[in-house]
Amino acid sequence: MTEPPEQQGRRERKKAATRQKIADTALQLFLERGYDAVGIREVAAEADVAVTTLFSHFAAKEALVFDQDEDFERGLVRAVTDRKPDDPLIPALRDQVQALIRHCTTDDAAPMWRMIDETPALRQYEAAMRLRHAQALATAITADTSTYHTATACQAIARFAVDAFSVARESDDPEATVDELFGMIQAAWDAPTAP
Repeated sequence: MTEPPEQQGRRERKKAATRQKIADTALQLFLERGYDAVGIREVAAEADVAVTTLFSHFAAKEALVFDQDEDFERGLVRAVTDRKPDDPLIPALRDQVQALIRHCTTDDAAPMWRMIDETPALRQYEAAMRLRHAQALATAITADTSTYHTATACQAIARFAVDAFSVARESDDPEATVDELFGMIQAAWDAPTAP
């Protein structure tokens, strides 16, 4: 017997709330005491969940810091797949990266990014995460029937778009940096490909 839709919705909301509580608790502990000084069991205890519950939401300790990883990836892919047929690709990607930059460069986000920059395990996780995002984005661009580019070109543009976020996040004027970088990405996308 399947559950009625309202029961399924309630369960999904409860799961999302538990996930957010775990992530918020972990980030608070990491910022207070340092990422390496806090263990998974401490996060679970402070969030009042079992360790198995924590791992059902997050595959690794590093993932606790990047709790919006899947949302960011989905946003990048949707910039390609959900745009109108006449909307050009590169401006759609630029707008999505600008939205990510605005989200990740607030004053509230600064302590988290400082922690990431100072923690080798988190820097390594973020680099792997960017590669996953670029691959998902490349797959979406390659599948887009309005493009006439090779898979290699689609992969390169996806990597450039994802890396633009990292370069911009570290600049003094992130939004202007995104615009500058996407000007270059647009030029690369518009360049004729070799036969």
